[in-house]
Amino acid sequence: MDVPQRFARSKAVGAHFGLTPKAFSSGETDYTGRISRCGDALMRATLYEAAHTLLTHTRRWCSLKAWGVRVAQRRGLQKATIAVARKLAVILHRMWMDETEFRWSATSVAT
Repeated sequence: MDVPQRFARSKAVGAHFGLTPKAFSSGETDYTGRISRCGDALMRATLYEAAHTLLTHTRRWCSLKAWGVRVAQRRGLQKATIAVARKLAVILHRMWMDETEFRWSATSVAT
């Protein structure tokens, strides 16, 4: 991703890197499948690795890690890692657009 302004919303970044589920529909059957895997495979692998490291090796808690751990308890570690990777891509895009730094807690506001 060379120009962050090409996305109207940060939520579209996850789909650009193939981190959103495929949608299958045929007749009356509609269901969602695994991730679409479209886009840059190296970036998707890097985001997955960063998300896995955040969930398993990082000792410092942040709201993103807490959310990912709750998803992992419900759905499993692999699905939680993909979900955190997508959310991490959205956060990184927004940080790039706003030129802000990552906040570990939701209460710490940059002054």
